[in-house]
Amino acid sequence: MNQEQWTAVDRYITETVVPSDAALDAAVEASAKAELPPIAVTANQGKLLQIFAHLVHARRILEIGTLGGYSTIWLARALPDDGRLISLELNPKHAEVARGSIERAGLSKKVEIRLGRALDSLPKLATEAKGPFDLVFIDADKASIPEYFNWSLKLSRPGSVIIVDNVVRKGAVIDADSSDEDVRGVRRLNDMLAVEKRVTATTIQTVGSKGYDGFTLALVNSLT
Repeated sequence: MNQEQWTAVDRYITETVVPSDAALDAAVEASAKAELPPIAVTANQGKLLQIFAHLVHARRILEIGTLGGYSTIWLARALPDDGRLISLELNPKHAEVARGSIERAGLSKKVEIRLGRALDSLPKLATEAKGPFDLVFIDADKASIPEYFNWSLKLSRPGSVIIVDNVVRKGAVIDADSSDEDVRGVRRLNDMLAVEKRVTATTIQTVGSKGYDGFTLALVNSLT
């Protein structure tokens, strides 16, 4: 097994099980044209996020890290007519590209993109009582994952699902002596999860067109 085969399998899965559409294709093209980093979720991963949102009957979704809005579109499509998704993005250029793609997808009434540091925006969401959120997708800088996760818990309810992307780091997560801040952030999250009684969590390793990585899935049991 190698990267070429992983990519070929992803392509096969996408072509057979996850057909594309104009809005999603346009979002990918807009991100590429704007030279955004090619780190968005793949189509099959986007559909998995959408399925998770359906499973929890999500009416409110929080996304930490918008990038070009590709994952945002997948998640927002799972919402009912009166559903709401709030996405937090630090980079103004990314937010601009995402807003255009979300508008083309016909989802502007359901999606709000908030510009600024997530660690500044999250306390404001709590003050504004925008939660509880039924699903939280964390896909931002990994060094701050533990702080994002703590705020996600505060903004959740029993039964909410929190998904954290890119937590295997090509296997580097097992290096206790790593100086990489992203790896250290993921390891701090895992240390938290080892003792956190408010959630039931697991981590799944993945391979695909984006390489070797994985995601953490946490079910909120209680808030105390």
